[in-house]
Amino acid sequence: MSDWDHAAVYRGVRLRITELVRDLPDATLDRIAPATPAWRLRDIVAHLAGGTADIVAGNLTDVAGDRWTQAQVDARHDTPVGDVLAEWARCSEVVEPMIPEFDPLMRAMLITDAVTHEQDLRGALSEPGGRDSDAIAYAFRGVSGAIGAQRGDAGALRILHDAGESVVGRGDPSATVRTSRFEVVRAAVGRRSAGQIAAWDWEGDARPETVVLSRFSPPRPTPLNE
Repeated sequence: MSDWDHAAVYRGVRLRITELVRDLPDATLDRIAPATPAWRLRDIVAHLAGGTADIVAGNLTDVAGDRWTQAQVDARHDTPVGDVLAEWARCSEVVEPMIPEFDPLMRAMLITDAVTHEQDLRGALSEPGGRDSDAIAYAFRGVSGAIGAQRGDAGALRILHDAGESVVGRGDPSATVRTSRFEVVRAAVGRRSAGQIAAWDWEGDARPETVVLSRFSPPRPTPLNE
């Protein structure tokens, strides 16, 4: 049995985002999010709602690909954010109970994507929060394992973080890094520059480039400070 209530983790992200954006004026919603330079704040919400709508509709061709996500944004380009949030809530009534039965990779992608965009919105609004949420903890477990795999035969990585210690990868630890789970998650999904990652407190055979998951590599060219 899983030690995670996956539906509750996702629902928590959705409710935090809803609280964060539902009363924002249009001028703020039209602001470009620095973490996603092609999207406005309202576009991020449109993608999240559109993802659940596509799951309900069975529209999973090119799931998580750029064309799939951009179609969600384009379809809701001029839709009031209140209507988009209502659609997300309505579709989530169907999707959330299904999440525990999803393929593990799809489940991890769904929850990690949602919490990634929660933090994208928070960064754009200078409203930090949720950095120690269950969603960040869940995402950290997944991305840290992938980081360990990317180190290959270089040896495991010991991560000393806010909740203790994690060792990921094969063999004995050949490097140690001290940082937060929040920072590891943000870096893994391309929200930190190579310089920011290299500036963490490293010891041993660091290989900071392995912190960015291959799907999001290379890392962003300029720092993103949140």
